[in-house]
Amino acid sequence: MKLLLPITLLLIISMVMAAASFLQLSLALDIDGAFSPDSPPASPPGTCDSKCERRCAKAGVKKRCLKYCNICCGKCHCVPSGTYGNRSECPCYRDMKDNKGRQKCP
Repeated sequence: MKLLLPITLLLIISMVMAAASFLQLSLALDIDGAFSPDSPPASPPGTCDSKCERRCAKAGVKKRCLKYCNICCGKCHCVPSGTYGNRSECPCYRDMKDNKGRQKCP
């Protein structure tokens, strides 16, 4: 009987520690879906600025183009090449819509 209490206590502590480690692992792997299979790979910091500069080079309202391009790049981690078109290169960027159902990304 005296041996049963320490073994039970050790078993409970082990189960709590195992549950906590699984919880930490699941949180580390799914922060805002950052590592989910559907999300694009992350871009190195600062790449959105240069990609959006190229994308918006011929825009009529460059400031607005850069604003929305950077929003889209920040969420999708990619920007299609060229100044227009090529949206199939980045499906997330292509599929983002504004509140009226129009394309959000330039």
